[in-house]
Amino acid sequence: MNGKQDQGKAEEFKRATANTLRAMAHAQELEVAYQPGPAGLASNNKRARLPSPSRALPAAEMAKLRAAADSMALRLRHHDDSLHNARAPVAHDARAAFDALEQARVEIYGARHMAGVAANLRHKLDDECIAHGLDKMTTRDQLPLAEAVALLARERMDPASVPDSARHALDLWHNTLSQDAENALNEMASAQGDQTHYISAARKLLAAVDLAEAEPGPGNDESEEQSQESGEQSSQQNNSQESEGQRQEQEAPLLAAQPEMAEGDSGDDFQEEEGEPEDMSADAGDAPSGPQTRRPPADTGDVSAYRAYTTAFDEEVAAEDLCDPDELTRLRQQLDQQLQHLHALVAKLANRLQRRLLAQQTRAWEFDLEEGMLDAARLSRIVVDPLLALTYKRELETEFRDTVVTLLIDNSGSMRGRPITVAAMCGDILARTLERCGVKVEILGFTTRAWKGGQSREQWVQAGKPPQPGRLNDLRHIIYKAADMPMRRARKNLGLMLREGLLKENIDGEALLWAYKRLLGRPEYRRILMVISDGAPVDDSTLSVNAGNYLERHLRDVIRDIESRGLVELIAIGIGHDVTRYYRRAVTIVDAEELGGTMMRKLAELFDEDDSAAWHRATALGAPQIG
Repeated sequence: MNGKQDQGKAEEFKRATANTLRAMAHAQELEVAYQPGPAGLASNNKRARLPSPSRALPAAEMAKLRAAADSMALRLRHHDDSLHNARAPVAHDARAAFDALEQARVEIYGARHMAGVAANLRHKLDDECIAHGLDKMTTRDQLPLAEAVALLARERMDPASVPDSARHALDLWHNTLSQDAENALNEMASAQGDQTHYISAARKLLAAVDLAEAEPGPGNDESEEQSQESGEQSSQQNNSQESEGQRQEQEAPLLAAQPEMAEGDSGDDFQEEEGEPEDMSADAGDAPSGPQTRRPPADTGDVSAYRAYTTAFDEEVAAEDLCDPDELTRLRQQLDQQLQHLHALVAKLANRLQRRLLAQQTRAWEFDLEEGMLDAARLSRIVVDPLLALTYKRELETEFRDTVVTLLIDNSGSMRGRPITVAAMCGDILARTLERCGVKVEILGFTTRAWKGGQSREQWVQAGKPPQPGRLNDLRHIIYKAADMPMRRARKNLGLMLREGLLKENIDGEALLWAYKRLLGRPEYRRILMVISDGAPVDDSTLSVNAGNYLERHLRDVIRDIESRGLVELIAIGIGHDVTRYYRRAVTIVDAEELGGTMMRKLAELFDEDDSAAWHRATALGAPQIG
């Protein structure tokens, strides 16, 4: 009886929450669905997804669900997508900050006369700040710039909206902003009810902290200053700005500022230039570590050769060594809970792939031979006629060869939320499927040990900041499942991808080279490397003191070498990011929900091809390795 009462209570709460959402948003036709996973809005704003509540419906869960619904309702009520997208910056990190600033505006302005809604949103922000460890930060660089500007804007618009857990992190940023940034924050606070004027102020703030270029226009002080320069000085400044703009367009976001709203902002506006920046003018030795004054250094001398300042702090680690068993179990349960509705669909696609693989491995036999294996099915003839000779059979050689597949998953901060959750689940199902077909699978992840440098940067600073240091961060390469490890033993490891604080920055070129070298050591005839990423390489510490295209150029070089040698079949899947610019064989998807089907389809295409040439090349184990 209690179970029915709990279920009835949950259904009543869901109906009330959905009706409240529609009423606040002034959208009576809005479809509200309750599903496992984070909250989100469809790109057409016609459908809202809220987390599915449990039957017991504890108070904390009710508050969290109400806050998610309130946040969506205020966005639908006070936000204009077309205006927002038309003036959004192109670079992904700048776009993340721009989106977070707009979300702060709609929540604070929309809740100004609703104390209950404001309390819900403040409690939600408090939970997020505690989960991200803002109350334990010791330096301001530990807080990504996109999140810092959003919190500073919230504080300026309504100091009561910022929870105590964020005060410590904000104190680290106070008195460090330029006067232009302070003026922009004040302008945003006074224009919070006008999205057009607020956007202008937000773009000024992003320009003041070097996240995006200032919007062109008659009121742009930078443009007026440039018009007063002499011809040579103006040319030099324009070249510097163009190089900075290209570098920013090639960077990926540090962290998704509002993962709940990621579905509405798919990143389709992200367009990058194919060319590489010209020489850039700045003093690399004096380049400060802070993001506000970051400029590309001079591209002088031989800087084309990629190198790391030090590899002493790099880490290649098994997933189980980064987390205790109890936490791994909890994270795995969380992963299973969030992806219940996707599991059946991806499993169906995986079964199709399995049938296609097994069809290629169908056993064929040659009968009525004088030697080989005894044909037991024809022993009855001997019973009937003992004078008949025994018959033998021999299995024919099939064309299907031994195969190993490596799944290399981007573990950067921009993958946080839905993308990394879906990637973990797809890796799980893919590994179990291919394992049943006799195909070995390895699952790897790559990130960095710290934001904005770490011990590598500290060593560089202590050495006097020598120019052109190369890569300035500590790599963290994670082995979730080795090729020879059974999936039943590695199953819990995939939950580590959901651990808070694991996902940081991404240096794709070295990660790709690491996975490639591991594959070359495998004995299988055929080797396939599948890369899943949602952005270009980005590491603020490295890019602040090297050329703006330093990491991307290395990634292109590694990809070109791997594809030209032909020892490994390389394929990439980009989530909201055009990876076809880098990889010869690649596909881009807009929504992380498409990942499972895309993975299965691309693998099926690979296995359906005539790969005799690939098998022949794969036997050349003595070929030289790149590095």
